Amino acid sequence: MAFADDLILMIGADSIREADNVANVEMDKIATWAENNKTRFHEEKSKVILTTRRKRKEQKAVALYLNNKAIPQIQKLKYLGIIFDYKLSFREHINYEADKCTKLIFQLVKSAKINWGLNHKALQTIYLGGIQPLIVYGAPVWSEAMRKENCKARLLRVQSLINIQMAKAYRTVSNEALCVLTGMMPIDMKIEEAAQLYQLTKGTANDKTQFDKDMEVRYWQHPAEASICSTDEKEENGSMHLYTDGSKTEKGIGSGIAFQGDITKAYSAG
Repeated sequence: MAFADDLILMIGADSIREADNVANVEMDKIATWAENNKTRFHEEKSKVILTTRRKRKEQKAVALYLNNKAIPQIQKLKYLGIIFDYKLSFREHINYEADKCTKLIFQLVKSAKINWGLNHKALQTIYLGGIQPLIVYGAPVWSEAMRKENCKARLLRVQSLINIQMAKAYRTVSNEALCVLTGMMPIDMKIEEAAQLYQLTKGTANDKTQFDKDMEVRYWQHPAEASICSTDEKEENGSMHLYTDGSKTEKGIGSGIAFQGDITKAYSAG
């Protein structure tokens, strides 16, 4: 996978030794391609990380080479703004984002006083436009980590800090109550929402058929085939409720309706 001038090579294998061998073969291909195209990948900037969740004790050191030089092995890697640790727990990423957002909130505290400074609306705009996007960034990748209570509590504490300033409340007030007072969605629910929205957009959700999705015009249902309402044939006097967006013409506000089949009664509205 490549992005801009970065390149990431992902190797899956049943054992560490197999991954080591396959990775070195692919690295030779990359080095050969770079040489043929008069370019070069810098081994000094290259890093290798071994991700595994195996609990058994085994050698976890890999020997990977680029341009005949060994690539250093690391325990965590930041790529496209997301920190990947060797266990894929994403705890490092959550702590990093929480610390960064906490510093931003403390800077706002200096001006958000009870009697002066930023009001609720201004703090809400800053949170929704600046702090929340930082926390939710990349949620489809690491949202599974929110199932762990320590990771969930870490981000809830960050949201609680800004909610206290918006609600001008005491520190002892729970974040659930603060979310009600400020009208903010709990951050754990926002992260889950972002992850599910990504899955629905990409069509990877198991229950995607239950949600609205893009459909070509040729598959749309014809308006004449849609049953709008039905009435009892024995009913002599019927009534119909019509709703309009309020758009006006020279003749006033009106609406229209289409019938299919043998119509013995007509309705009009003006």
